[in-house]
Amino acid sequence: MLMEATQAPTKNKSVYQPNQEGLIFPKEPVFASVEEERRHRKERLAAACRVFDKHGFSFGFGGHLTVRDPEHPDLFWTNPMAVPWSLVKTSMLVLVDHKGKVVEGDYAINQAGYVLHSAIHEHNPDIIASCHAHTVHGGAWAAFGRPLSPVTQDACMFYGDHAVLGDGAGKVPVAQESGHPVARAFETNKAIIHQNHGLLVASRHSIDDACWHFIALDHCCRMQLMMEAVKEHRPKEIDPKFAGYSREHLGNEFIGWLHFQTLFAEISHKQPDLFD
Repeated sequence: MLMEATQAPTKNKSVYQPNQEGLIFPKEPVFASVEEERRHRKERLAAACRVFDKHGFSFGFGGHLTVRDPEHPDLFWTNPMAVPWSLVKTSMLVLVDHKGKVVEGDYAINQAGYVLHSAIHEHNPDIIASCHAHTVHGGAWAAFGRPLSPVTQDACMFYGDHAVLGDGAGKVPVAQESGHPVARAFETNKAIIHQNHGLLVASRHSIDDACWHFIALDHCCRMQLMMEAVKEHRPKEIDPKFAGYSREHLGNEFIGWLHFQTLFAEISHKQPDLFD
């Protein structure tokens, strides 16, 4: 399942793409049918679950990933309840509607996860995928109720594109209405730091992009916490125009998708049972 050799696109989407033709470089997929696209999204969703495990995001049954069905946009695929990230297979994924009814699949779903993700997808029909997990560094930084500072190039991926949400802070979202503030926050952001809760990321491109940017956001939270621990000095913030430039070129959806191809190549090679 490794990325096949392709020619570089005629028009580059980023500075990372080769200008020379004929070199091996990841190319965004083109599908011959909706069934092919569905299979692709499901495989990438299962792979994203395995990648979350590899990054230490497991926390009991906490956490949930979703991707919209390409044929039925009012339905989305999600990971099965109480199955470890490390054991999720494509065949285990569950298709669910906005009301929480399982349309296809044998497993139950995480109802609290459904509340947030259903609201995100229903309120933002252009969002393809979303991710949430109970991570150590993301949860710790969320307790501060502060946005990331533009103090590293990596943090600039989220410059002007993430928000801190205090609504329902620390409360388990068991009522459908509790997902709405999160959904509204995603109208103009790709990432949310939910105060006293953790991180949520959404993508209008792919589950690949959502997964990568969630990993990147948790990575940035870890760096921010480390910098906060140094009391003698404060990190220097990047000039807003440079931070904005980095956001445009390093934090866009194509770059998120491109980063994930590295993770997908490794996990699909080492854990091919995820495609079962």
